Amino acid sequence: MVSVEGLKVEFGVKPLFSDVSFVINERDRIALVGKNGAGKSTMLKILCGMEQPTAGTVSVPTDTAIGYLPQVMVLTDSTTVREEALKAFADIQKLKDRIDRMERQLNERTDYESPEYMALVERFTAEHDRYQMLGAEGYEAELERTLTGLGFVRADFDRPTSEFSGGWRMRVELAKILLRRPDVLLLDEPTNHLDIESIQWLEQLLAQWSGAVVLVSHDRAFINNVTNRTLEISCGKVIDYRVKYNEYVTLRKERREQQIRAYENQQKEMADIREFVERFRYKATKAVQVQQRLRQLEKMVPIEIDEVDNSAMHLKFPPCLRSGDYPVICDEVKKEYAHLVFDHVNMTIKRGEKVAFVGKNGEGKSTLVKCIMNEIPFEGTLKVGHNVQIGYFAQNQAQLLDESLTVFETIDQVAKGDIRLRINDILGAFMFGGEASDKKVKVLSGGERSRLAMIRLLLEPVNLLILDEPTNHLDMPSKDVLKEAIRAFDGTAIIVSHDREFLDGLVTKVFEFGGGKVREHIGGIYDFLESRRGENLEMRGDRMEFKIEKPAPQQASSQPAPATKVSYADHKEQQKKIRKAERAVEESEKKIAQMENRLKELDTLLCDPKNASDMTLVTEYTDTKRQLDAEVERWEQLSEELEQLT
Repeated sequence: MVSVEGLKVEFGVKPLFSDVSFVINERDRIALVGKNGAGKSTMLKILCGMEQPTAGTVSVPTDTAIGYLPQVMVLTDSTTVREEALKAFADIQKLKDRIDRMERQLNERTDYESPEYMALVERFTAEHDRYQMLGAEGYEAELERTLTGLGFVRADFDRPTSEFSGGWRMRVELAKILLRRPDVLLLDEPTNHLDIESIQWLEQLLAQWSGAVVLVSHDRAFINNVTNRTLEISCGKVIDYRVKYNEYVTLRKERREQQIRAYENQQKEMADIREFVERFRYKATKAVQVQQRLRQLEKMVPIEIDEVDNSAMHLKFPPCLRSGDYPVICDEVKKEYAHLVFDHVNMTIKRGEKVAFVGKNGEGKSTLVKCIMNEIPFEGTLKVGHNVQIGYFAQNQAQLLDESLTVFETIDQVAKGDIRLRINDILGAFMFGGEASDKKVKVLSGGERSRLAMIRLLLEPVNLLILDEPTNHLDMPSKDVLKEAIRAFDGTAIIVSHDREFLDGLVTKVFEFGGGKVREHIGGIYDFLESRRGENLEMRGDRMEFKIEKPAPQQASSQPAPATKVSYADHKEQQKKIRKAERAVEESEKKIAQMENRLKELDTLLCDPKNASDMTLVTEYTDTKRQLDAEVERWEQLSEELEQLT
């Protein structure tokens, strides 16, 4: 389907990769892996034609369509969600217009026996058959099915895309690509903005995809469930492993051990040759042998060893005071803004437990964390136990770093004892190796700052960890280091995350947030997902099975029709309630748009180094973000009420 021959890419003195050849076959499910900076995203851009290689060729058949989802893209804000998604069917619409024109001509003409009329009939039949084969008649249903699968509700379809965050607009772009049904899908971190349900829906869709898929992802569970082949970019080469990611990890370890043995043997052989040359360089009787050995040495190609896997590095939290038996106790905790976030929350977390907070965005996970941190008011009783020292990683934690320090100095400040001797190793495990450790914090990207804040937390003496989406900016080796550190942590941990593989084997209890309630599930994340599987399939069966069912009538009644009639007064009252609910939704949407625009302005200001340490701007940003979260949750509640009324 796609053939790559002798590919070479150079950005500097050393090629990013060279002499790369492989073929993407129909129905291939390929995971493209490698350390950060190895060239994974560059490879995807070359495959889709966005970038050109220094040398080599990428051959794509003319009838092969390629769909590409980058990590970052420029998004337009001039349409609604539905209108933007409908752009995926632009070609189908053009085809329909052609069919309509030919149909009008057939109706208007009367030269039924002429060759021109018969040719028109043949063209009309061929185009109409093609239109039917594309499934064009059901594209509206397919559009709704895809948007719903990615987490949108029907009330979202006619909202302007400008009202949504960047993450939700990326979901619209993903929907457009999926709806086009390209022959080859190239996906760069597609799960970054998806919750667990949407990730599982995407897995189901890709499993049934008729074409090829090439994806870059740090979500190990996702790539294991989707892919059957692994291409690793390492040492400037591409190594093809025709196995799933987990099997690739085992094979790669064996390969690296073989490389090390071969490298050691080669180094010993080279040392023996040099020793022979030095010993007999000036002996005339050995001149021929010396020259032979020198030529042999020149011809030897040094064996390269794959980059060191830093996930093998171990990191432990420093010792801390023992906390009380129950670090967190919630008794009838309630939180509401303009609407109810959650109520009747009764929760007891014991010392040493590792628990997960899961649920859709906006259901109150971060809100309860802020209640535990005493950052926002609430109703009910929430007690933090005796001697509890909290280490808190919030999604805005990166803003609290001292921008005048270097990466190394930031960590050196909190490192104590023997751990100070291993700072460079720790920084390397979190992608701050080499010269990156000398960078000033003020020049780091948002993702880099988040990783640095995570390292600081790992080195502080705490006995209660609260981590809000800790893996968002980590690659798989870094996540492994963090996961192992938390697993070995003697204290208690509360983890808000959508990363199933990260939570697997780490947590022993799951608290599910949804519908204003918090429900406790004993067991790990996959125990929880299995327990919800039947319910999820029942609730979301149309998405998982890719079928659309007509909505059930609002009242299922065996009574005759007259019993369901509504009086004029009742109808008028119902319409009044609907108009009131619509006004409330519109007002909420306006507030959300205003706050999102202000956040964009603050983002621009804070990106300017001269404003980076302006605490007034930082405080305003934090307050506005908190108000926006609350308003979004209020909007969701209002939208649900409106949907129930209609």
